[in-house]
Amino acid sequence: MIPSLLYIALLLGCQSPQVALAEESLPEPQEIVLWPDGVPGAAAIVPKEVVSGGAGDLHLAEVHVPSVTVYLPARDKANGCAVIICPGGGYGILAIDKEGHDIARWFASHGVAGIVLKYRMPRPTGHVFGHEAPLDDCRASLALVRSRATAWGIDPKRVGVMGFSAGGHLASSASVLLTKQAPAFTVLVYPVISMKSGITHGGSRRNLLGPDPSEDLVARFSSELQISPRTPPAFLVHTQDDPIALANSRLYALGLEKAKVPFELHVFSKGGHGYGMRRPELPVGQWPNLLLAWMGESGWLDK
Repeated sequence: MIPSLLYIALLLGCQSPQVALAEESLPEPQEIVLWPDGVPGAAAIVPKEVVSGGAGDLHLAEVHVPSVTVYLPARDKANGCAVIICPGGGYGILAIDKEGHDIARWFASHGVAGIVLKYRMPRPTGHVFGHEAPLDDCRASLALVRSRATAWGIDPKRVGVMGFSAGGHLASSASVLLTKQAPAFTVLVYPVISMKSGITHGGSRRNLLGPDPSEDLVARFSSELQISPRTPPAFLVHTQDDPIALANSRLYALGLEKAKVPFELHVFSKGGHGYGMRRPELPVGQWPNLLLAWMGESGWLDK
């Protein structure tokens, strides 16, 4: 084991991963509203969600009623682990299939409860929830999953959080800011981490923090600045040709290393951004198998 657990994976020519779902049928997923007594800061008249994209690649916008969709594994395969999945979309939309439901079904096929978080955008058309809204929804999802742990066959001490792109920013924010409700581990795939100019994704920063955020607000939501020894272990994936700066993942990894928190960072040469699990022909398509290996080695998959 490398002491820092830093793995720079420049794999050129390895075989495609076996990321297809297992053939056995899984329990029907269930969607649960996060705020049954009323969404904080909700508009008097709740607008309808906007759905775009085709079957298997749906995008959601104007999310005013956050929820989780729970994919439980077959009982004979369940290992007690759960992962809350935060889709990306620049805090303006949610890539709910590619970076949500696809991932949750895959987790369930491997014995892990996959839970898709449909979180609020901070600034939907005609309304402002504010920059804390996505984090509040993530906090509520962690509390909900832990409260249902017995019924769902989940170990409340093995609930992780995962995010893609801006969803990775939300997952990292939950990991460094929710110190009392922190997830057990973090999975970040091509994440936005920092809100600093020159590193961050401009659209994600504007949508989350507004056009002219204060230095204090930028620092609070720059996850690399908030890491401590209590931050959960992390698994990170990025590519060199990603338009979201590789510095995001590197800064988070360096912060974890400084705090002596275990992590793995896998950097691939090609893949760009937004691939989910849909680039099996490239070495980056190996990341789901690498993730399972890391989760197993770390003890998250122990029954």
